[in-house]
Amino acid sequence: MKIKLTSVLVDDQDKALRFYTEVLGFVKKIDIPVGEFKFLTVVSPEDPDGIELLLEPNENPAAKIFQKAIFEQGIPLTAFAVDDVKAEYERMKALGVAFSTEPTAEGPVTAAVFDDTCGNLIQIYQV
Repeated sequence: MKIKLTSVLVDDQDKALRFYTEVLGFVKKIDIPVGEFKFLTVVSPEDPDGIELLLEPNENPAAKIFQKAIFEQGIPLTAFAVDDVKAEYERMKALGVAFSTEPTAEGPVTAAVFDDTCGNLIQIYQV
């Protein structure tokens, strides 16, 4: 068994695709219309056959409540590994990304938290 697909809840799939590709640097992998929404995934350009991130519409009322609650509590929905968290923080800051936490050392890990503009806080970290 292995992880091949995981998801983040998003309030707008097109907006999320722009943010996750143009700002974070992921690449679109799958884009299949499914009724009103899409089965829409992105991957790391460094591992195009690796784990896919599904940009999942938050249309389910329970999903909206969950997403809003963890956002308001300041809890990141997920975390992405980076090689240099301080450089990535500076790059993203220059693109207008809002961070709730600047790069902070937490034992052997340095992490920062940003708003993905789609209803989530996301952590980037470096070991």
